[in-house]
Amino acid sequence: TVASMVAAVNGLPDRRLYRRFRIRGVAGADDPRSIAEAVGRRYARLRDEGKPLPGLILIDGGVTQLRAARERLAVLGLASVPVVGLAKRQEEIVLDDGRPPLLLPRDSAALLVLTRLRDEAHRFAVDYHRRLRRRLIRESALDEIAGIGPARKAALLARFGSVYRLARADADAIAAVPGIGPERAAAIKRTLGGGA
Repeated sequence: TVASMVAAVNGLPDRRLYRRFRIRGVAGADDPRSIAEAVGRRYARLRDEGKPLPGLILIDGGVTQLRAARERLAVLGLASVPVVGLAKRQEEIVLDDGRPPLLLPRDSAALLVLTRLRDEAHRFAVDYHRRLRRRLIRESALDEIAGIGPARKAALLARFGSVYRLARADADAIAAVPGIGPERAAAIKRTLGGGA
């Protein structure tokens, strides 16, 4: 599982502050625990490095996810950082202090900023998951080619940098890698293809 965090400054995305976290301590799909782990790792680091904390943390989800984030921040001594949730069903701003959710008008500039942040976090996470999946598929395909063991695989990746680039390389360039030759290059091209 991977959790993603995006950041905005004055309502505009700041990609330098985007972060991805491979969730290590949670088995399976457990959204609240995954959020707690990502929040803990991100804000512990900011705290430990003396970097500025955000003016608001927006959690994608409802009360359960929001409470998980708040509890982790409290453990870090950062309970004063404001945190709200954004529940997608009705685009309501969720609080966990007993107050009912806030429903802003659909054309509200504040709601627009919050939904754009949430949607950007989704886009960032989905893009990363797709790239990971494609890489795993291609690397698995390379592992399945007869005559391509660890040493030849390492030589190919050293030469081309990635399986993606290898798949798009000319057969002659692949054959020129020491230990590959025309027959293995043809097998690589057949297995990996040269298209998308």
